[in-house]
Amino acid sequence: MSQTNTSLLDEVVQWSQETCRQELKSVLPKLNSLQQKSVSWEEHIRILKIITDMFLPHIRLSELEEQCFAIFLPKAVVVFDSMIEEILDQVGGLSSQNVELRGSIRSILQAMVQVINAVSACVQRVRSFEQIPDLDAIRSLPTCVLKVLRKTFLHCKESEVVYCNRLSLVADLLQGLFKEAYALQKSLLELLDQISLDSGASEEDISGIVTIIHSLLDICSIISDLDIALHANTWKFLIKQSLRHRLLVEERLHHGDISSSLCENLLSFFRSSVELAKQIVQAGLKDATQSTEYKLFQKTAKTSRFFANTLVHYIKEFKYFLTESHSSIHHLYLQILSKFPPSLSAQTLPTALSEELRAAALIPMDALLLQLMPLRPFAEIVLQPDLQLSPEHELPQCLLLVNVVGQLVTQTEDVLRLWHTGSQFSEDTPRLPLYKALFMSFRRCYTERVVPVLLPGVMMKGQAQVQVSVHHHVCVNMCASVASLPPVYFPVLERCLVDAVLQADLQTALLATDVWCFTARYGTAELCLHHVLLVAQLVKTCTVNCYQFFYLGLLLKRMVFLITPNHQMELLIRFPPSEEDNLPVWRHILLKALSQEVRQCVETEIIGIAQRLTLNWQTKGHKLGHVAKLNVVLFSLLAVVRGQSSHEEQCVLSVMRIVTQLWSRMNPDQVLTHPVLQSTVQLLLSLSAVLVKNIDPHVISQALLCVEVLVSKNCPDHLLLAVLEFLASLGKVFVPHQSQSQILPKLSSLFGVLLAEGPWLLHQHALETFSHYAEVTNHEEVISQSLSKEETKTEVVNYLSKTVNAQEEPESRLHRLKLERAVVQQHNKKLENDKEEFVCIKEAEESRSDSEPCPKRARQEPSAEEYSRYVQTAENSLKALQALIESQTDPCPKPPWLEGKLQELQTLIVHIRTLGQTG
Repeated sequence: MSQTNTSLLDEVVQWSQETCRQELKSVLPKLNSLQQKSVSWEEHIRILKIITDMFLPHIRLSELEEQCFAIFLPKAVVVFDSMIEEILDQVGGLSSQNVELRGSIRSILQAMVQVINAVSACVQRVRSFEQIPDLDAIRSLPTCVLKVLRKTFLHCKESEVVYCNRLSLVADLLQGLFKEAYALQKSLLELLDQISLDSGASEEDISGIVTIIHSLLDICSIISDLDIALHANTWKFLIKQSLRHRLLVEERLHHGDISSSLCENLLSFFRSSVELAKQIVQAGLKDATQSTEYKLFQKTAKTSRFFANTLVHYIKEFKYFLTESHSSIHHLYLQILSKFPPSLSAQTLPTALSEELRAAALIPMDALLLQLMPLRPFAEIVLQPDLQLSPEHELPQCLLLVNVVGQLVTQTEDVLRLWHTGSQFSEDTPRLPLYKALFMSFRRCYTERVVPVLLPGVMMKGQAQVQVSVHHHVCVNMCASVASLPPVYFPVLERCLVDAVLQADLQTALLATDVWCFTARYGTAELCLHHVLLVAQLVKTCTVNCYQFFYLGLLLKRMVFLITPNHQMELLIRFPPSEEDNLPVWRHILLKALSQEVRQCVETEIIGIAQRLTLNWQTKGHKLGHVAKLNVVLFSLLAVVRGQSSHEEQCVLSVMRIVTQLWSRMNPDQVLTHPVLQSTVQLLLSLSAVLVKNIDPHVISQALLCVEVLVSKNCPDHLLLAVLEFLASLGKVFVPHQSQSQILPKLSSLFGVLLAEGPWLLHQHALETFSHYAEVTNHEEVISQSLSKEETKTEVVNYLSKTVNAQEEPESRLHRLKLERAVVQQHNKKLENDKEEFVCIKEAEESRSDSEPCPKRARQEPSAEEYSRYVQTAENSLKALQALIESQTDPCPKPPWLEGKLQELQTLIVHIRTLGQTG
């Protein structure tokens, strides 16, 4: 600077206030010229200080912008930036030994404080006017101040990186710099808070407000880690100005950036609150509420609540401008839910800490969801078919959908249509119906269902609130939703229920079954019948070899309990058991659910067709190709005998004849070769277990002989389960002395084998079966002989005494379940990839049954002992019958059907003699 310029500045600083006022218009241009020519930031600051201290108080409000702010403040910002750059260039050599450089950097920091003070003087001058200024009158001031503030806060935030281990050399000045910037921002925001734009605001004023809001948003991202109060107050002002001028600025604001920043801040402070809560728990503080950690936790949680409420309020006002933000809001919702029970990733916290966290973040999420539900983009994010989530977010997604189901009751018709119907046209963004999305989400929560995690149940009058499973929670809320569902959406509901029942995951199918049964029961009797007939038709269409048949059968079994006796008769008429293709329907129905009249009709028709098909199989030479049809009728017979509280004599005799005939045809080697015969044996074992008290000892012996071979040759697991069911039932009968040598050793041998080996599940069933047998049997020698091995005896004793083995650690169990989740999902996916079975297997079976069946494998040549055993059994039975008749004193003791049966036996004997002669 020239000597003339220096002399001017030296002269000006000597002036009085009156002189400054008089020379204002002549000196300001000269000072501007001096500033433009100056290359030293020290001179810039000197000029700026002279302007703000000596001339600013004399400038009228209407002249501030043109005479001062627009001229001097932009240059002040440039000078401020150059000082920061100079620090960055020099800081590498800073050390306690380098006194000169240390003094230089400290001088720069002191100069930065002077710049901030000069800018603060400008703000204070505007605030000193009684008249509220127009934004146009001070346009340069907010822009320049915010630039200085941003640079200051950013430098303070990065100070640990910039100064590294030399921070202590300048920490006091940085602290002072931040303090002055803090005061400057507070003063500026108070000034701007007084300014209001009306509907006639100019384009420049509107743009100015938008720029201020966006600049503050940028500053918020910087100061989030510096000072909680400053951060929160800045956000308060930002949101306040956005709402205050909403009609003017709503189409210009970066709503996506604002909402995303709110989400990030909420999530950041919430995570900090959770971590602080963990630290309090881990520290085990006795008086936690008085500790420094707890006070910091409260402050952080309070800030979380502020951001949560701010986000809700902002979305409420600008919901229709947030089309690009719904994904981040959805992610935020899931993140917060994942940190609370029952999420497996949630930390267990004391009640006081947990409640504060709930109030801070979880409770506002309900209000947030209420604002988002009417928005199509949000629904499209939540209901997208291929939604990819991390495992810890699967349960939160399910709970989110449950919350949507619960809140739909209060929504308008448009919102109901948005969530319930799914996407309607190909050009729409794919969107699942709500119920379908909920079933799919529930299905993915495998680990949480198995653990199981628990949620608060519905509060009932006079009862304490209990914890319930995820299944229970979802089911109750879905049923409540169905109860209030407008009829127009019932077709969509039915399609979702059908899809859920026919998918591969069993518990999801059970959930759909629960909801479907509620739907049927909640409606009219006619609607209930409609559902029963629909499910019965699906069962009839389905093939018995696929999982859908099993799931539909469970559904049908429960639904039949809900229909009236008249409608039961209609079901009988629509699906008469006398027709072979209707038998798959009746095998699933518990006859106890039917009225006496309908049940008798069903029993009569099933037994009649069973006798007819059995006789047909016999007359056609016991061909293997007809066994599948025979199995269908055996399933129905099993439903008949299980449905009787007290077995009617005629019914029992009819079924026993069929069972006896079939046991005589079972060859173990053929059973192991042909799966269809394995199903036959499985059914015969179940039938025999129900009617065990009516089975002749020789039939039991035949069954055990077959079973013994099957077990010794590693038969399938499902067959072993039927074997165990049969063995358990044998404890109820007393084996006659003449048959004990044939039956009891086989029993001991089978128990010994089944208790000694096999997968853990079968082994557990074997222990349970043996304990049931041991409780009721009269043949105690079987028990001792079955436990000939010491290891087996120890396991049985431990089971009976309920000894608990070494328990799995919770962490290990959870890890195992997470691994199982992938295996189960892969298995279910494989089942569903084979879904053509549902349509094609029935046709394949029909084509196979029309072809020539494989001939039955020839029986081994019977031995003389076998002839002798069967003849001896028949002779013993006839002698027992003779003794019974002779012991009666009543003149008419014989039942009326006995004569006919004796004639049939005589005919059978003649037929056997004829076969022997022709053979």
